[in-house]
Amino acid sequence: MLNAKLSNDKANQSSYPFNLPNLPYDATALEPHLSSNTFSFHHGKHHQAYVTNLNNLLKEHEFAKLDLEKVIASSAGKNEYVGIFNNAAQVWNHSFYWHSMKQNGGGQPSGTLLGRINTDFGSFDNFAQEFKQAGATQFGSGWAWLVLDLNDNKLKVTKTANADLPITKNQVAIITADVWEHAYYLDYQNRRPDYLAVFLEKLVNWDFAQANFDKAIS
Repeated sequence: MLNAKLSNDKANQSSYPFNLPNLPYDATALEPHLSSNTFSFHHGKHHQAYVTNLNNLLKEHEFAKLDLEKVIASSAGKNEYVGIFNNAAQVWNHSFYWHSMKQNGGGQPSGTLLGRINTDFGSFDNFAQEFKQAGATQFGSGWAWLVLDLNDNKLKVTKTANADLPITKNQVAIITADVWEHAYYLDYQNRRPDYLAVFLEKLVNWDFAQANFDKAIS
């Protein structure tokens, strides 16, 4: 059974057939940091492809009766379901990523989240350095995350490869940055560290992060 604290109502979907969720802002809203051209491919083509592939894989499948997060939990680590897991997890990851950004975002969080970041990382600057380093050093495609690890109740920076995600590791996702090349290449080319710096300075949605943290500690 998936721990309720791991669930995210912005990333989960309740039933098959799953759909491509709308962006939580206009495709031009994050310019000049991320262009509408990037969103036309990243959201309109890549994210859509994961949704389409997942629905095709679940036709007449026993997992079709599950919500998205239960599909992920039921297929994780099982070779016979690797295609289902990869597509389901990428539908979840992308939905979560869109909400991890907002227009006029960036800077520092406040309140209890900032307090825990200072406690668990020593300072916000230490967290920011770890987060950017995790994203920059993820070999190939993947994700950089701020998570609350329920195994020891600490905030941590992690990175996952390809479609992997924190809920398979008993970790609550707080924010994520997509470091697959299609997330940034049209705007930053090979300058992944620059994209990650802009993500934290101009884009990250700390209101979303705070809501995720509040649920995790409630």
